[in-house]
Amino acid sequence: MTADGVSTRQAAVLTGLVRSTAIRHGKVATTPTPPVSPQPPLEPLNKLTALERLRVLEVLTSPRFVDLAPLQIYAQLLDEGVYLCSVSTMYRVLADNKQVRERRRLARHPARVCPELVATAPRQVYSWDITKLAGPVKGTYFDAYVMIDIYSRYIVGVHVHAHESGVLAKELMERIFSVHGVPRVVHADRGTSMTSKTVAALLADLDVTRSHSRPGVSNDNPYSEALFKTLKYGPEFPQRFGSLTESRKFMDEFTHWYNHEHRHTGIGLHTPADVHFGLATATAAGRRTVLAKARARHPHRFGGITTTPKILNLPDTVWINRPADDDTDQHIDTEAA
Repeated sequence: MTADGVSTRQAAVLTGLVRSTAIRHGKVATTPTPPVSPQPPLEPLNKLTALERLRVLEVLTSPRFVDLAPLQIYAQLLDEGVYLCSVSTMYRVLADNKQVRERRRLARHPARVCPELVATAPRQVYSWDITKLAGPVKGTYFDAYVMIDIYSRYIVGVHVHAHESGVLAKELMERIFSVHGVPRVVHADRGTSMTSKTVAALLADLDVTRSHSRPGVSNDNPYSEALFKTLKYGPEFPQRFGSLTESRKFMDEFTHWYNHEHRHTGIGLHTPADVHFGLATATAAGRRTVLAKARARHPHRFGGITTTPKILNLPDTVWINRPADDDTDQHIDTEAA
């Protein structure tokens, strides 16, 4: 304001500042700041020369040391009476050359292919797995080999043994195929028995496609996993089995119940046996007749609904990992309710 002809005293009164403060600020504003000349950066006295840095890089990337960390290289060179530079300097040299990363030559494993299996009828795709049954004492187990048809949910074979092996798995498959026919695909996870040469040779001889889950992906074998959940969370499943004979007897009884009495939500509340042996169509027709008669007697109880409830619909297609080009709107429930 003083530049416009107003005195310092009047400006202090108008702005509410102390006069001495206004004078001090005015002096600071009018005092020119002397220019500061940039100082050249000082070179560290211990800095490596360009030739020395090149030598360090050559050593670090040599065939002998290319797979080692700088700390390992540093220690080995010291043991041989050689000192190039500090470990931190080694890292700086590598960083300047964009080599601060995983320097070891690592194996490149190809990405596992996601299994995409589709079944439109029984005896097309079988899924199998092995589950542990606790034995009479802690640390002892029996191995239950279980194979299921993914379309009908029918347990086509169960064997219980004291150990796991590819030979026993082959015997299971040979017996199943002789009774229920040879499927197009047999799916399993990547256990030792599933990937054994014995099983692979049998399936190759029968021209059956082998399918395996991706490593560590349990969702790739949903039908077997759901079956085992139904088995082990049932009220009759014992905490331990007293003997191999007892475990076999229990699995036989469970298989009969599951195949012939259990109404499965994933197959329209039919039993797996009805779907597997082609009896579900007649059962569905009988259900529609019963529902039609019930609607005729009490139409107000159905709210005008004349179609069969969705839970009673038998799906046309089931799959393991639905293919991306599948435009089917039918939802398939793999949960063994």
